[in-house]
Amino acid sequence: MRVYLEFSDQMNNKLYEQLKGIAVSFNNKFLDHISIDCVVFGYHDKNLKVLLTHLKNAEAWGLPGGFVRKNLSLQDAAIDILKKRTGAENIFLHQFKAFGELDRTSKIYKDMPDDLWFKQRFISLGYYALVDYQDVEVEKDSLSDAVEWHDISEIPEMMMDHGQILQEALVQLRKDLNYKPVGLNLLPEKFTMPELQILYEIILCKKLNRGNFYRKMINYKILEKLDETRKGGAHKSPDLYSFNIENYNKAMEDGFKESW
Repeated sequence: MRVYLEFSDQMNNKLYEQLKGIAVSFNNKFLDHISIDCVVFGYHDKNLKVLLTHLKNAEAWGLPGGFVRKNLSLQDAAIDILKKRTGAENIFLHQFKAFGELDRTSKIYKDMPDDLWFKQRFISLGYYALVDYQDVEVEKDSLSDAVEWHDISEIPEMMMDHGQILQEALVQLRKDLNYKPVGLNLLPEKFTMPELQILYEIILCKKLNRGNFYRKMINYKILEKLDETRKGGAHKSPDLYSFNIENYNKAMEDGFKESW
């Protein structure tokens, strides 16, 4: 399946003139040759999801991304892009790799003249983000006709190298999970230990021993047991926990001494 934009000559010429006009503004605001692509992970109904966008007239889906404003740092530029796409605040972001194949950008504008600003070679910095699924209000921009959540196990055809970026973000998330806490941006404020374990198992793609998981999480000292239980159900109501924000943030900086 082709994953680039394809138009009739008439549509192609019209779009080219539109993009040339946009490029004048973009060239003044954004850095040349540097872009950002974000893999936004969310957790809902015991499923890990990823946020994807669909460009108008494209045959495949892509990751939320954009260009780097000249007056922003790379990290702030990534935060700005995600805030505009998701509306989420306090996003956990991690830059994990740069992607720079020679023809990665030109593929999407294959039928356009080579002098188009958008067709120049862009090296993309890959970030992964963890967000609370319920806090995200997805918004499509003027170039997109859809922005949707997809289960990580049901990813559609992806444009350019975005499928590779997504897979490498997932690998990096699993590596980071071995030494850093995950959950603050994915779970509700109050949760049970089984709910936290299910989240870890979904990300790691493996079952974890219940006793060992409980022992490790308690030893990490990032949880606070609440004087509440989850009501309902036929079995004993499980205890509720919340994250100790101070210890959680310290663990994010210092890491854990043992892995999964």
